[in-house]
Amino acid sequence: MYLVQHLLEQHGKYLGLELIAGAPGLTRRINKPEVHRPGLSLTGYMKGYVTARILVIGKQEIEYLKEQEPKVRLARLQAILTPSTPAVIVAKGFRSPKELTSLCEKAKIPLFRANSPATDLLSRITFLLLEEFCPSVTLHGTLVEVFGVGVLIQGESSVGKSEAALGLIERGHRLISDDVVRVKKKEGSYLVGSGPELTRHLMEIRGIGIINVAHLYGAVCVRPDKGLDIVVKLEEWDDQHFYDRVGLDEKFIDILGISVPYHVLPVKPGRDVVLLLETIALNHRLKDMGYNSAKEFNAKLLEAIARRQKKRITRENRA
Repeated sequence: MYLVQHLLEQHGKYLGLELIAGAPGLTRRINKPEVHRPGLSLTGYMKGYVTARILVIGKQEIEYLKEQEPKVRLARLQAILTPSTPAVIVAKGFRSPKELTSLCEKAKIPLFRANSPATDLLSRITFLLLEEFCPSVTLHGTLVEVFGVGVLIQGESSVGKSEAALGLIERGHRLISDDVVRVKKKEGSYLVGSGPELTRHLMEIRGIGIINVAHLYGAVCVRPDKGLDIVVKLEEWDDQHFYDRVGLDEKFIDILGISVPYHVLPVKPGRDVVLLLETIALNHRLKDMGYNSAKEFNAKLLEAIARRQKKRITRENRA
């Protein structure tokens, strides 16, 4: 649930918002990631008017309202202010019409003044709201950037996720989040992972405790977010389990409706997990560039088999 108060606290300084009326309404809920500039609606044409959107009053709206009779001005403003209106922002530092201030105060609708032009506010607030309203999910694991590839390391407790991530960081790769990863679906087509503000740059290493990666290895070894490209699940080696040795059978996991390449990496003493994770990331980059080692090997194998069969048939025909 995203409230007007959250918008003010998180982005009020960036947007230059100054509350001038309707303070009790800061707990109003923002239900749509949309910002609307009334324009035509102020003339009385309300067909297709959508409520529940933040309203931005710009220069043209202010000048139009000034030209109207007080009764008409009041009626037009009453028409656009509905019980579901989250907030109203008067742009470019204009003075709010007294009717608008009175209506917002009475209806407990937060009324703000901002120094930015209306068009600038529309684009900024829309971008911020779209970020907040992105579909998201919280996953357990450690997200790292390896050779520019976002790798989410998952697995059972104490399997070695944090230790593997620490090894990658020591080799110059970067940490995004340890233990808790918040994944957002951006523009409906790709995923971005980040960590909670409270645990940002921190890792828990059993036997050592909490460490600050940025302080130990430098700011270059951390970043706030990264696109989620592949998921690697670490699991203890099971001799009874069959593990893919060629790589033709590609696996995917569904996260927020998007298929993400998925690898199961068995762990046992003697296996260099850090090196294997680097190899998975590099192999993923090669696949993105159109080169698939497993498919190339399979094609060569089929060609070799076909040549041998052809030679055998030729010898049999000669005989």
